[in-house]
Amino acid sequence: MKTIFEKSNNTEGISLTNEIEDLSFLKSSFLRTEKCGLPQVGELEVMRHYKELSDRNFCIEKGFYPLGSCTMKYNPKVNELLASLEGHTNLHPLLADEHAQGALKLMYNLQEALKKITGMEAVTLQPAAGAHGELTGMMVIKKYFESINDNRKKVLIPDSAHGTNPASAHMCGFEIVSVKSDNRGQVDMVDLKRLLDKDVAAIMMTNPNTLGLYEENVLEISKLMHDNGSLLYYDGANYNAIMGYTNPKLMGFDVVHLNLHKTFATPHGGGGPGAGPVGVVEKLKDFLPVPVIDFDGQKYYRNYNIKNSIGAVKSFYGNFGVLVRAYAYILMMGNNLKEASENAVLNANYLKEKLKKYYDLPYDEPCMHEFVLSGDRQKQFGVSTLNIAKRLMDGNAHPPTVYFPLIVHEAIMIEPTESETKEKLDEFVDTMIQISKEVEEEPEKVLSAPHSTPVKRVDETLAARHPDLKFTL
Repeated sequence: MKTIFEKSNNTEGISLTNEIEDLSFLKSSFLRTEKCGLPQVGELEVMRHYKELSDRNFCIEKGFYPLGSCTMKYNPKVNELLASLEGHTNLHPLLADEHAQGALKLMYNLQEALKKITGMEAVTLQPAAGAHGELTGMMVIKKYFESINDNRKKVLIPDSAHGTNPASAHMCGFEIVSVKSDNRGQVDMVDLKRLLDKDVAAIMMTNPNTLGLYEENVLEISKLMHDNGSLLYYDGANYNAIMGYTNPKLMGFDVVHLNLHKTFATPHGGGGPGAGPVGVVEKLKDFLPVPVIDFDGQKYYRNYNIKNSIGAVKSFYGNFGVLVRAYAYILMMGNNLKEASENAVLNANYLKEKLKKYYDLPYDEPCMHEFVLSGDRQKQFGVSTLNIAKRLMDGNAHPPTVYFPLIVHEAIMIEPTESETKEKLDEFVDTMIQISKEVEEEPEKVLSAPHSTPVKRVDETLAARHPDLKFTL
């Protein structure tokens, strides 16, 4: 496919006035002396070009997207409509509070909804995404211990954790200590007790964990940590599995981040935008970033008077368009948020049971919203998990997360979400079974996949190390 520059044919795509502007007020060094080299094509050709580009892209509206660890659920179009209303898109973030009461009320109500959903006593909407929420939460924990003159240096993190967990804690100056998983894929309690000492500030946990398994000992872990004077951090990336059934407060957590761009159906990918609100228990609310949105009974306002605040973590007040979408989703779903988790867990267990005969299942336990297979059986025929992922693209399914979590060899991490029908799940099962048979009978078909995509095999290593980010005439 040609680039828009290669399609340039000197057609005038837009006609401007012939009036010559007086630019004498600008320094001559600011003025162009040559043409800027923009492509010259008609409007119709521009539209065709970008439509062709979009057709090459895979999206959830085009096919199944079981991207384990990232909850690629359907984003209702009504949310997009509401976020695009003029009153939202044209509202300047520097307006005084009295001129932004609608937006402030929306954010305040979203805070209150998230408090109810998580059980936390206070919430900030500022963080721009999940990892940013992690960083914010760990900054709160750091500041809390500083405020009580307790210089704790360690953070415990299970070996199945999301990769951003150790990165976020390390950025706050903590030493990372890995906790092993037991033979059932849960936190190894013996190892945890061995590592726990008075220098441990917190443990960062995801529950259900990255294997899609619920941590059955979470209350015991909570008691151990609190008896040690330590705090518990909840990574909310997998919250889509538990809405309405439990919450981090009931599990004993002190800090939680939520991924609005996962659990609450707002678009994500390509680097953003996202949103990662952080909730905290009562004793930590004075450490949240400023401002927080408050209501005095008459008006909504941005409150900068937070005694021990870590300061602002985002310009203005987060990604407002994402907050609108999440609020719309929560209002639309209401009590059915519980049903969304119900169906997500049902779909995942259905796929797991259908596929475990054809692929290895290292942890054969009832799962929550996702599960992790292994391609070890297929590797014996010279076909890796990466090859299986490539072949899936020929079945109109986006490859799931592969090679993660690291504790599963040749990992294939599958998360169907609640959005998919049984018919679509069965199509995916049929494709996965077909691939398993091809691996044994005609492996070259898998090794050379994909065959039906606009772009075939690429050199991932070369692409990562030497990206071609510009077009030169």
